[in-house]
Amino acid sequence: MFRIFKPSLVLYEPQAERYPLGKELLARYTGLGIPCREIENHNNIEEMRLKSNREFPAMKRALILGVRKSHRYVPNSKTSDFLVPYTSSGCTAMCLYCYLVCHFNKCSYLRLFVNREEMLSRLIQKASAAERDLVFEIGSNSDLVLENTITGNLCWTIERFAESPKGRLTLPTKFHAVSSLLPLRHEGKTTLRMSVNPQPLISRIELGTSDLQKRIEAVGRMCEAGYPCGLLIAPVMLVEGWKALYTELLEQLRAGLTEKVRKQMFLEIILMTYSYIHRAINGDAFPGAPDLYDSRLMTGRGRGKYCYIPTARAEAEAYLRQEIKRVLGDVHILYVS
Repeated sequence: MFRIFKPSLVLYEPQAERYPLGKELLARYTGLGIPCREIENHNNIEEMRLKSNREFPAMKRALILGVRKSHRYVPNSKTSDFLVPYTSSGCTAMCLYCYLVCHFNKCSYLRLFVNREEMLSRLIQKASAAERDLVFEIGSNSDLVLENTITGNLCWTIERFAESPKGRLTLPTKFHAVSSLLPLRHEGKTTLRMSVNPQPLISRIELGTSDLQKRIEAVGRMCEAGYPCGLLIAPVMLVEGWKALYTELLEQLRAGLTEKVRKQMFLEIILMTYSYIHRAINGDAFPGAPDLYDSRLMTGRGRGKYCYIPTARAEAEAYLRQEIKRVLGDVHILYVS
């Protein structure tokens, strides 16, 4: 269940104090009596790196403030032209399959980058110089709807990017906290993609995120406010009884989505990738949680990762396409991966 985040500890790079947002956040948390300590580098915090896996939930209560130095745009061929490093990485939620854990291990806590003016200026310049409208995925390293409840960065970004002569933004989310986004002048340049899963899986596996019904209501509100919207059925988890679970999900979407959302939405379907890192952390930090690794259905993929075997993937894709057609009709499916 989602709750507004209040950190137990703030660690910050000294240069973060040079930026208005950094000063604002440090003043806020100092005023609340939350310990704030200086660090050398947000990328390598030894006191955090040396903690044990069982301390993972407590580590997620820490907040890191830094300055983003890397601005490499990564070409993308799914829902955007580029994946863009933006105002945060990591998350306060604890989804048991989180792909950020693959990158940051147990140090996948929330890091906020306070040099937002530099990042947005670079983004607008890139968009303006292009011959066509480019689409930038700004939420690939974090959940910006969640982050916005702390920083207001997404509101700040949407209104300023609306003034850009070219380009579009897109971001996914598992959170329903969209009220502050609704009245913004966005010019239709920002697409929200709501991630959905069956509620039993949200409750047991997507820890600290919004309930399904609240997500459905939020995407309806965003669509009504003029934002282009889509849904991600992601990640699809082939657990026991998965067919019934995902059929029930689709039926809840049919019942809960507004007509306006259903007319203009698109779908993305992503099957789960898991890893030995997840198994190690989850086993120590969440001893009662389900083990998402299934040796019958999974095979190795890259360094320490597991994905579903081709026959399982093919069965899942065929079933989901069939049920989407039956329950939701001719919804555009961008891809299945």
